Amino acid sequence: MADHVAVSISAPDVQAQLPTLHVGLSRVGVTGVEKVIRIRNNGDEQLYHARLECVVDLGPRQKGAHMSRFEEVVNEAIGEVVLGEAVFRAESLAQRIAELVRDRQEARRAEVRIAARFPEHKPAPVSGIRTQEIYELFGIAVASASGTRRITGVAAQGMTACPCAQELVAGRARERLATRGYEDDEIDRIFEDVPVATHNQRGLGTLHVGCTELCEDDIDAAVLLAIVENSMSSEIYELMKRSDEGAVVEKAHRRPRFVEDCVREMIGGVVEQFPQLADAVFVSARQENLETIHQHNVVAERFGLLGELRSELTTGEHAVRHTTMSEWLEGGAR
Repeated sequence: MADHVAVSISAPDVQAQLPTLHVGLSRVGVTGVEKVIRIRNNGDEQLYHARLECVVDLGPRQKGAHMSRFEEVVNEAIGEVVLGEAVFRAESLAQRIAELVRDRQEARRAEVRIAARFPEHKPAPVSGIRTQEIYELFGIAVASASGTRRITGVAAQGMTACPCAQELVAGRARERLATRGYEDDEIDRIFEDVPVATHNQRGLGTLHVGCTELCEDDIDAAVLLAIVENSMSSEIYELMKRSDEGAVVEKAHRRPRFVEDCVREMIGGVVEQFPQLADAVFVSARQENLETIHQHNVVAERFGLLGELRSELTTGEHAVRHTTMSEWLEGGAR
């Protein structure tokens, strides 16, 4: 009987073949990649549920990207960058993946976006009962021949109280109190002790800061989260006793804020908390409030270089140029 000889057949690299139409593509890759990332710190394990998107630009003479390489790079980077670290930095993982993807795909440019959800335990404001809150971290990186730029981001929820409706309610209350014989100074003292009613919204705040490698260690996600939560009328808690509910509602009604106020507070918080950052650092703040007396929601946003924002805060003059996130990531800001 003749011996069977194994024959090795090499499959052609279809992705590297010429496409029918020679047109380059701006973004090709994978999206919706989900990973559970484990971080050990002092014997405790923290879990992050992460969603990733990895894309490269595709040249006009290449038919397709090697999709399997994206997954290989993600797994490699998670093991290399994350495992064994005490703190998860989404932007560090995004940078490493972007650089590896660009090299493996032989691409001019690679972009990676990571959104990671994780639990934090914090005490309720009065009872001190421990409550689990879910926060979100963002990491964005763009790698090119000129280097890598990356952005750190956070998202948190809170509560806002409408200043406009509160003024309307206060005005009518003043009229009624005056009709019953109260003097103006007495009415003022009443309003000092009794918060005025208004309608509320649940607020969704998002804050991004883009920094070069020279200042990346200065950006603490915990500080960014505190800025976002403090920008709204009050923090919110998943689990509260009655005393906590009363404290949260009263705090919110003593700090009424429009959606625009929240964005400005976030910008002011970044300027105050990070005075050491250079003017070329990128900042983006966005607030969306889920309305209760309207069927629509409201939104406000501001983005630009830190120098642009500092100038406005100092002079009050409107900065004509608002550098976008895309411009900053591409290094196109002037």
